[in-house]
Amino acid sequence: MKVLVIEDEAEIVEFISLAFEVGLPGAELISTHQGNTGVELVETKSPDVIILDLGLPDITGFEALKRIRLFSTVPVIIVTVRESEADIVKGLEWGADEYVVKPFGQLELLARVRAVLRSRQYSARSDSPLVCGSLRFDPSSGQLTCDSTNIHLTRTEALMLHLLMKNAGQVVTYTELAEMVWGDTYPQSAETLRVYVRRLRVKLATDPQHPVQIHSRPGEGYLMEIPT
Repeated sequence: MKVLVIEDEAEIVEFISLAFEVGLPGAELISTHQGNTGVELVETKSPDVIILDLGLPDITGFEALKRIRLFSTVPVIIVTVRESEADIVKGLEWGADEYVVKPFGQLELLARVRAVLRSRQYSARSDSPLVCGSLRFDPSSGQLTCDSTNIHLTRTEALMLHLLMKNAGQVVTYTELAEMVWGDTYPQSAETLRVYVRRLRVKLATDPQHPVQIHSRPGEGYLMEIPT
């Protein structure tokens, strides 16, 4: 596995390197503190996953992400001190697969990495397409359609929607969703799931404030409505 770290804080790079040495030994880490160089390394080194800081000295992480997404679908995990919901939504909307707020734990970071790598193999799934009202989801391709209109999903959104549609009419708990996405739970997992669900609602509904397909069950999880 090849990991590209685009981060200008040497302490964070060292922290990430140690996490991989302990949790995912054998991974090859390449690092740069420049966003422009990072974009070039995506082309020349073909990493399996990118860990991207938003506060870079030359260009913003958002700009680097935007440029990467012009030519690559490699999983991108944003790591940043910026914790506003607006920034999280922007990062996910611009193509990040995960958004991690500093300070973060090594176990949390490794869980996120394992999740995006696992979801990268999503196309190998043999599950049959799922249909729920006007929604049709094909696990083999991660493709969602609504009334024949294609809806783009990130890998994380695809994993979550798959679990919700498979259990339509039943509550899927925060723990079940977290284990599906990251392989385990961590302290902020429920809050992170809430952001992803909000993004799914925006993509699925004309009025995300009054969701039709995905309903919250406070203290429990989420439920995919079965159309009547």
